Amino acid sequence: MLSEFRSFIAKGNVMDLAVGIIIGAAFTAIVQSLVHDLINPVIGLILGGIDFTSMYVVLSGDVPAGTSLEVARESGAAVFAYGAFLTAVINFLIIAWVVFLLVRGVNRIKDAAVKRGEPVPNAPKGPTQEELLTQIRDLLKRGDAA
Repeated sequence: MLSEFRSFIAKGNVMDLAVGIIIGAAFTAIVQSLVHDLINPVIGLILGGIDFTSMYVVLSGDVPAGTSLEVARESGAAVFAYGAFLTAVINFLIIAWVVFLLVRGVNRIKDAAVKRGEPVPNAPKGPTQEELLTQIRDLLKRGDAA
């Protein structure tokens, strides 16, 4: 069982997946910084200097006005943290957009390779022209003999 597991891990697809997860985690940190450090301040300026990520509405409980979201949550009050949710939506949209651009770029590179006549990786190889002509000749001979 250990050797089977070792061969499973050594397969290219598993290694590619692991690299993708690691790079994705690092990329998530970059996107979160982009949203928190660059986009949210701009949105805050539009909204009159309000900190976008700490926007919430108290549903039940006693929370003094002007209390941060963290303090409101620690007090045990039920809060509707729409600012944190909108931040998560912005994060998702940015990550989805970048993934779309990456896939689009890879597809363009593949299309350009096909147009130049370069072989597409893992494309099945067909018979050569000589092999096809030999097969046709053999078929014609069999048809004449029958």
